[in-house]
Amino acid sequence: MVCGGFTCSKNALCSLNVVYMLVGLLLIVVAAWGKGFGIVSSIHIIGGVIAVGFFLLLIAIVGLIGASSCLTCGEKMLQHSSEALKILGGVGLFFSFTEILGVWLAMRYRNQKDPRANPSAFL
Repeated sequence: MVCGGFTCSKNALCSLNVVYMLVGLLLIVVAAWGKGFGIVSSIHIIGGVIAVGFFLLLIAIVGLIGASSCLTCGEKMLQHSSEALKILGGVGLFFSFTEILGVWLAMRYRNQKDPRANPSAFL
């Protein structure tokens, strides 16, 4: 059976995040197992692998929550993003005017000769 719309993407993202959760747990368990049996003696390596596993596990959980979002959450996010884009458009328009002013000032004063550089040229 073929699914349409967001259903296939949602299921694929959920399954991918579950795989990432398993990989994160595997990293944590293997690092602890290696330290416990004395295979790896460096605490820095063990700490790094556990930190990467924890970070991957955390991101996978957040991704799993985000992949299974409700419709009201999506509507709120769209409303918030449209407000943010309106504000950013105004800020961008303001800075475009300051760039035009900078170009005008550069063209006006860039090629102006300094009379102190060569006084005989202005006599």
